Parts: sequence; C-alpha cells; structure tokens
Amino acid sequence: MAKQDKRGKKRPVPIIRREEPAGEGHHGGAWKVAYADFVTAMMAFFLVMWLLNATTEDQRKGLADYFSPNNLMSHASSGTGQPFGGHTAFDQGAMVSDRGSVQVMAGTRTAADEPADEPEPAPEAGESEPRKMGKSESGKTGKGEPAAPTAPAPAKTQPPPSSRAEPAPTPAAAQAPAAEGAAARAAQQAAEQRRFESAAEEIRRAMASDPALAALAGQITVDITPEGLRIQLLDQERQAMFSTGSAQPNEQARLLIATITPTLLRLPGQVSIQGHTDAAPYPGPDRTNWELSAERANAARRMLTDAGLPEQRIRDVSGRADRDLLLPAQPLAAANRRIAITVLRQAPPAPPAPKG
Repeated sequence: MAKQDKRGKKRPVPIIRREEPAGEGHHGGAWKVAYADFVTAMMAFFLVMWLLNATTEDQRKGLADYFSPNNLMSHASSGTGQPFGGHTAFDQGAMVSDRGSVQVMAGTRTAADEPADEPEPAPEAGESEPRKMGKSESGKTGKGEPAAPTAPAPAKTQPPPSSRAEPAPTPAAAQAPAAEGAAARAAQQAAEQRRFESAAEEIRRAMASDPALAALAGQITVDITPEGLRIQLLDQERQAMFSTGSAQPNEQARLLIATITPTLLRLPGQVSIQGHTDAAPYPGPDRTNWELSAERANAARRMLTDAGLPEQRIRDVSGRADRDLLLPAQPLAAANRRIAITVLRQAPPAPPAPKG
C-alpha cells in the first residue's frame, strides 16, 4: 500500500532491485594440462629417487644400459632377451653384462678357420700340364667360353673340444691318490705311536726316580691300546686310592694324578676317564656300583684339572661299575677297583678293506 504524507497525499513506494553477481564462465582446460605435466614430472622424480635407493650399483648400470640409445638389443617391444631379460630390479644378480652395452666386434681369423687346400689332380697321360681354367678379365675362359661359376668348397667341420673323447684314467693313476693318503696316514700313526711310547717311558722313569713314588709303582700301569695311551690307577689289598664305598680320594691318589699330569699336558689328544669297581655289591639299597664308579671317575677329573689339565681336553667321564673287570677270574680282587685315564688317538684309522 502507498503511504500518505502529512498533507494526506499518497506517495509511491520505491522498489530497489539488486542483482546477485553470477559465477564466472568457463575459461577452458589449459590448467589441467599444466597440472598433469607437473604431476608426471613429480612422479618421474620420485621414481628416480626410489630406484636410486632400492637398487644396487650394478642394477643401476643395467637400467642405464637398458635405456641407452646405443644398445643394439633395445628395438624389440618385449624385455625378453634384453639386458633385463624380463626380470625386475629385485631379482637376484646384477642384470647387466660386464661390458655394458652390447657391441659387435670383428674377431681375428685364425689358421683353424682357413679352408684346407685341396691337392690338384695329377695330369693325364699325353698332357704336359694340368688343365687350368684361368678366367680372363672379360669373364671368359681361354677358349672363349664363359666360365661356369665354381661353388665354394664345403668347410670341414671339427667336433667341439667337449665332444672329443678323453682318455680314461689308468688303474695306476686312479690308485695314486689312495696310495698317497694311506702313506700319509701310516706316517701320522707311526709318529703318534712314538709319542705314546715316549710318554709311557717317561712315566715309568718318574715312578722309579722318586722313593715316595717307587712304593706306589704297583698301583699304576701304562699301556698302549687301539684307543690310545691308557694309564690305570689301581687299588691294592692294603693300599686303596679311595675309602671303601667312598668317592673321596686319599693322598696316594692325589700324588699319582699329580705325577702323570705333566706327561698328559705334552700329548695333544683328548682325555677319556672311566671309573671301575669290583663285583662286590654296594651296601645299601639306594646306591649301586654304577653311581660309585661314576663319582670316582668325576673325582679323578677334578684332580686332573686342579693339577693343570685344561677342562677342554676332557672328552668324557663315565662309570663302568663291574662290567670291565681287570681280572675276570678274580672278580673281587682289589685291582678291579681302578681309574682308567686314556689319551685318545688323533691319527685317523685306516679305512675298511673293500669286500670282495
């Protein structure tokens, strides 16, 4: 409705129209092309950075060799047969040849590649010279007839070196390494036998030179067995190394162990220790001769290491109870109660003879 002024007249109502600015029109897609180029360049940059970090030096040489314009093998559309050979950068190997790009080089012709000269046929009867079809500069023979083209002589193929039959080794040549090994093994066994004999003689001299040890000479035996040098410490009827039923050594046992230890130190082999008892059953239900023999063998091990023998030299410690009696005819004899210390051989045994 129109408004009235003070005089009562009607005034027109003003109407203001405002137009909102519309969006800008489409200006084309050139920016998309530039953005795509930028994204492509960044992708290529990060791809190069990843390859530098994820490949080795040899694999990078393979990549450079693959994209080299001088590569004669890069015309095919497949990777097979090319420097990568259809593989990826994570495959094992360098994927590159030792000489980079493939090169074609002319080799030197050797005398073996030359065709063999064939002998000329002898002249027939009535002819003073062999026939020679010499070709003139005009391409005709001496009689004025065109010369027939001569086929090249077939090249003589030689079998490859690998296909040539090699002479079979003679029986004497095949047996030579075995004979040398047997001679070396025999020499090593002889040297070891001499060391054992020298050590046994040294222990006997030490027992005889000391009056305190001479009284114990009957309690030690030294012999050479197939296993090695065996030293046995024996009990006597009225002079034992351990108390009855006990694994505690007395002074005589300690003295004998201290006497043989310097000799053991000069021998290179490992040491095996075994404890033995007689056939008398152990008193009491909770223990047997098995436990007693094992404990005495372990006590001998402790005495040896206390005397200076390295712990690494000990091969094994075991108890044999009454299973290996020294005097089988006298199972209750005191000599059956003993400690056996064996320096094992180092020389390898001879191989068994082949069964014929």
